[in-house]
Amino acid sequence: MFLNYIKDFFLKRILKNSLHNVKSSTLTASIQTVGLLVDESYFFEKEALVKELIANGISESNIKIIVYKDKLKKNELFSQPIFGIKHLSWKAEITNPKVKDFINEKFDLLISYYDVEKAILLNITHNSKAQFKVGFSSVDKRLNHLMINTNAENYKVFVHELFRYLKILNKI
Repeated sequence: MFLNYIKDFFLKRILKNSLHNVKSSTLTASIQTVGLLVDESYFFEKEALVKELIANGISESNIKIIVYKDKLKKNELFSQPIFGIKHLSWKAEITNPKVKDFINEKFDLLISYYDVEKAILLNITHNSKAQFKVGFSSVDKRLNHLMINTNAENYKVFVHELFRYLKILNKI
């Protein structure tokens, strides 16, 4: 347990240094593919969140989900790829191949659905190849292009505000 805090500390230090070099990118095309990074430690209604995205015009086949859990059980089965702090090396590198694939995939939109800063989630958001990143305003402002001021329990408000701003920006 104590070693996880040390890993977290090193990752935060590396992130702090790398966030000085954040480059802004612009999305010119409309949004087709969506990556959804969810922290299941605080938010359990990911299926309802996906249904809200589908109701607003995103195809279910174009949504890719990856879920973070604080504690992983060995024999538990999951419908989406799951990762935890154990998938982080001492050099602050992700060891899970599914998470690496998620980071390297070029999404039109990445939704970082967590409102509590955890170093591993910040690292994935920062290193993602997504063209447009959306998250909560309670998370570091340098990571996302669009921040929505609500909490994770209000997923309907989040999705409503997200699509309202995407329409204003002519992204959908």
